[in-house]
Amino acid sequence: MSLNRQRKNLNLLLLAAIAILAIPEQAQAYIGPGAGFTFGASLLAMFLAILSAVLALLSWPIRYCIRAIRYRHAFARSRVKRFVVLGLDGMDPEMTGKLLAEGKLPNLAKLRDQGCFKPLATTIPSISPVAWSSFQTGVNPGKHNIFDFLTRDKRTYIPKLSSVDIRGPRRKISLGKYQFPVGKSDIRMLRKSKTFWKSLGEHGIFSTVIRVPITFPPEKFRGVQLSAMCVPDLRGTQGMFSFYTTCTQGNDGHTGGQRFCVTQEGNQIKSTLIGAENPLRRDRRVLECPFVVTIRDEASADIKVNGQTLRLKKDQYTEWVKVKFKTGLGMKVRGICKFLLLRTKPEFELYVTPINIDPEKPVMPVAYPGIYSTYLVKRQGSYATLGLAEDSWALNEEILSDEAFLQQCVEMDHERQKMFLDALDKVKHGLCVCVFDGTDRIQHTFWRYIDKEHPAHREADQERVYNAIEEVYRRMDDLVGKAMQQCNGKKNVLMVISDHGFATFRYGVDLNRWLELNGYLKVKDGLRDKDYLAAVDWAQTRAFAIGLAGIFLNIKGREAQGIVNPGREATALSQEIAEKLTSLIDQARNKQAIKKIYIAQEVYHGPYKNEAPNLIVGYHRGYRASWETAIGKITEDVFHDNTKAWSGDHCIDPSLVPGVLFCNRPIDSEHPRLMDMGPTVLDMFGVAVPKYMDGKPLAVADEHNEARDAD
Repeated sequence: MSLNRQRKNLNLLLLAAIAILAIPEQAQAYIGPGAGFTFGASLLAMFLAILSAVLALLSWPIRYCIRAIRYRHAFARSRVKRFVVLGLDGMDPEMTGKLLAEGKLPNLAKLRDQGCFKPLATTIPSISPVAWSSFQTGVNPGKHNIFDFLTRDKRTYIPKLSSVDIRGPRRKISLGKYQFPVGKSDIRMLRKSKTFWKSLGEHGIFSTVIRVPITFPPEKFRGVQLSAMCVPDLRGTQGMFSFYTTCTQGNDGHTGGQRFCVTQEGNQIKSTLIGAENPLRRDRRVLECPFVVTIRDEASADIKVNGQTLRLKKDQYTEWVKVKFKTGLGMKVRGICKFLLLRTKPEFELYVTPINIDPEKPVMPVAYPGIYSTYLVKRQGSYATLGLAEDSWALNEEILSDEAFLQQCVEMDHERQKMFLDALDKVKHGLCVCVFDGTDRIQHTFWRYIDKEHPAHREADQERVYNAIEEVYRRMDDLVGKAMQQCNGKKNVLMVISDHGFATFRYGVDLNRWLELNGYLKVKDGLRDKDYLAAVDWAQTRAFAIGLAGIFLNIKGREAQGIVNPGREATALSQEIAEKLTSLIDQARNKQAIKKIYIAQEVYHGPYKNEAPNLIVGYHRGYRASWETAIGKITEDVFHDNTKAWSGDHCIDPSLVPGVLFCNRPIDSEHPRLMDMGPTVLDMFGVAVPKYMDGKPLAVADEHNEARDAD
């Protein structure tokens, strides 16, 4: 290694080591409570991090030799040289089959003909964090502890993220108006069990894992990883956009965003970007970054922020812009965001994406090793780090147009594609996994255009918007073609999978209202409109719903104010509610809303099954938990028309929304499951499948069909 190369690596290591760790105290899921932000590293911790980085660099030659000796037989039993898993979140087998039949997915057709195309059974429930957790661990939710986006706090009943628990340092030293944390922050992943790539690493096999959901905080293993779902923004939420306008009329607040009324003086507008509360100040004053917009004409303006001036063009996103928030004492918190000028006349309107953690100088860990996120910036420039980066709430709130949201989705997938292709170029031996979100986000928000019976259906103004779902499938087909070119050797296995399929979401079901009407839940007088179950009288409530799939019993000894005895009483109550709910009829449409109710004790097994909702609701097509149910708000009606842009969904009965499985080799397994993927990869690399795994290795042929390739 050259001296210049060593110096460069040392600089990058030091850069990662001395970054001040800042974290949220609590984070949102799709919708939910707000979050805080705190510094998590003391001066001692930073010094130790720098020392660790230097020692790691100096000991690199020794560690390299030890690994070379220890793992010299890593591939001795392997049937493959490289295994590539391309995850296309939400790709639906029915939609895929239709487009295949129409000849619109030529690369997936070729992949099918080389090997196979099968439906892939998802999890109970068919929700992304649950499904991807089973994918990476090979176990059922009772063993990995993820059952929904949200769960409830057993003490307060307030909804919280199910996958990560984030706490700041408990001790602080006060000095005047400042306070200094002592010790480290605690960012704890709540997903249990071991990932299959960690097992591979223990046998000397390297893995690259890019944006697989529920990998935050990133874990140490033999490989590199960029985290995805549940990485917060710089405000500590799961995505808080900002909307600046001179218009004083309209909604004062927005779900998933914040509205700022600004004043125009001449041709200038002055305002601030909002960060988190300043963790170094005792008064917790919110961090701000001032900016000035100078209007040039009806279609353009200039914005000055952090000493840089950028041109804004109407309906065109800027590139990622680096922003800094001064905390005091010479310290700064860095983030990145994009600006979108919506209009200048007659009113001024400016949209700002959620402020993402800057991957070049992250204030909290988003990659393993930490330097990996910086490496990607050097390769391709800044990129989104927010777990749910596509801003569907700004679309739901009608801040973003369909076209503007679609552009976001395309750009995010383009960023991901650069990472994926770089990984394929670099990793010639081992595992490469990358998940793309565009298929999921675009189906969620553009299903209303292909379902004429949807309450939000309308004719599209642009053909591109109307065909958005078909176009994202075709873009992913192009990506599959590029991956196939990289994986054309005999010892390369390529799998294209999805975690679930898709269906229309026309009507929401307010489960808490149903529980109230049937005597299982009691609402306090005058509090019905409150969020986060604040309206519930716990002394008289036996069951409640939170999140997108589950009903919890108010169990004595488990919940803080539980009244239902565990054991026989809880079992009988579960059976009673399940029987009644299964027969729930939407009288206005004369349709059955629920296909099946799953009782947790019957479908889950493992040490965490008691953490699950007692009942998992499997809806029929067209129905889903209402928006109000998800955040614990109780309305006057059981059924609600879904009039939001978010018009497609998969939070229904798992039997109705399997995922897809393509492979460049034939697979002789009748009913493959998502949880079989990890055991299959281990088996192909010659690594024994751990006995705790519920998944089983699929019967993958040793080589793909050469004759079909020739055709």
